[in-house]
Amino acid sequence: MTQKKYLVTGAAGFIGSTLVDRLLRDGHTVVGIDNFSTGQRRFLEKAQPTPRFTLIEIDLLHGNIVPHFAGVDGVFHLAANADVRFGTDAPRRDLEQNTIVTHNVLEAMRQNGVTQIGFSSTGSVYGEARQIPTPEDGPFPIQTSLYGASKLAGEGLIAAYAEGFGFKACIFRFVSVLGPRYTHGHVFDFVQQLKKDPANLRVLGNGKQRKSYMHVDDCVDAILLATEKSTEKVGVFNLGCPEYCEVNDSIGWITARMGLNPQLNYTGGERGWIGDNPFIFLDVQKILALGWNPKYTIRQGVEATVDFLTNNLWVYEARS
Repeated sequence: MTQKKYLVTGAAGFIGSTLVDRLLRDGHTVVGIDNFSTGQRRFLEKAQPTPRFTLIEIDLLHGNIVPHFAGVDGVFHLAANADVRFGTDAPRRDLEQNTIVTHNVLEAMRQNGVTQIGFSSTGSVYGEARQIPTPEDGPFPIQTSLYGASKLAGEGLIAAYAEGFGFKACIFRFVSVLGPRYTHGHVFDFVQQLKKDPANLRVLGNGKQRKSYMHVDDCVDAILLATEKSTEKVGVFNLGCPEYCEVNDSIGWITARMGLNPQLNYTGGERGWIGDNPFIFLDVQKILALGWNPKYTIRQGVEATVDFLTNNLWVYEARS
């Protein structure tokens, strides 16, 4: 295996820190960038003592990031604002943190002659998809969230840099990712509620929303495999389990894992919030064809997340 030097943005985040650990385990050198707006220093406890790891605390939106990209072989750009639900509360946030920051990263790469990028996009770019399961080349409907729109704009910038400056890119359209170090999303919210009131659980929507999820270790496996094997100038890959569940299924697994039987209080309707698509299920045949196979079912991913959260309640205070 050829050792390389990679730069990971969002290195102290959920997926970013897991990727950093994997790259270091595989013998690579890693430069991690994070501004710790949502990332957690404790997620880098394994990486920090490693001589092959350098942490740069800087803001990708306003900081002078160009010098830190010197000499790297490739970039994994995972830094983003990922809270889809609250996009309409601060409409400029997604533009700045997801689109403009991606442009800043691309420019820092261009100025340093770095041409390989892996980008964390989202299955939300498909909006309320007309084709289920949804393939990478499926028809794009009207965007339903500012988050999805900002990520799609980032994809467009990357494709343009690939055409104009010879970049090679892998774009990853994730479903929701679960597992250790998970710090936002429905399992996070439900565990928090149940710790405060084990007898009651408020559920946004009707609980019948159908979603696919994937374990973070499976996600990192897929990212690294696609990065190694893709021959496309811009390879777009759906990443998710080849299955889905209802939110109600997930609630059942969460409450069983916690040994609880709460009263479920639904807010009603088929959507929990603006941009909450009632059915997300991605066609993952393209990544499967490269040889990837998930090690975890959705249920196992949910249960692993519950275990992490109940054993690491500090993340709730940290995120507050």
